[in-house]
Amino acid sequence: MNSLIATEETAKTRSRYNRIAPVYDAMESLYEGRFAPWREQVWSLVPSGQVLEVGVGTGKNFPYHPARVEVTGIDLSNRMLARARQKADKLGHIIQLREMDVQQLDFPDDSFDAAVATFVFCSVPDPVRGLRELGRVVKPDGRIILLEHVRIDRLAIIGRLMDLLDPLVVRLMGPHINRRTAETVQQAGLEVEQVEDLARGGLVKLIIARPSSLIPD
Repeated sequence: MNSLIATEETAKTRSRYNRIAPVYDAMESLYEGRFAPWREQVWSLVPSGQVLEVGVGTGKNFPYHPARVEVTGIDLSNRMLARARQKADKLGHIIQLREMDVQQLDFPDDSFDAAVATFVFCSVPDPVRGLRELGRVVKPDGRIILLEHVRIDRLAIIGRLMDLLDPLVVRLMGPHINRRTAETVQQAGLEVEQVEDLARGGLVKLIIARPSSLIPD
């Protein structure tokens, strides 16, 4: 891969999530009731075997991990990971947690049977690079399953408003609210199997993809 990691932007992203880690669950508590069925749906689609969970955060997905999988969870933020470890211990959940950047994964090619990310690629500084890394570490017959909030394109005025508000949201909370992640998956050279709208206007999408044998440089 020829492109270099945007180190400054990556450092800012890590800093933002370290800053909000103590209040992250409280910040999202109003929405989690709506997100929970989507998380359950995502994990019901995960095949048996070795699974990489990207952006594990505080461990919101832990209750939905099926017994048939062995999960390795990574996150850019060490403070988020500290909370995830506490949650795993409380649940008696066995999971390997590592501080790692999805833009530069420290795993060999074809290490996992699947990769999962829920509301993560809105925050990755270079999402194309991160998705290509997933295409590298997931086996050719494996699955890459994403749950993402994206820019609403069906109503132009809402999309433009999201563009306007995006810098403020990034500064306060970390994620971009105007990304077109389904299109980004294709740009990364992955083979898109399914894109399903889960929320009104296409705000939240379930994206299922597979690695391609021809990941672009």
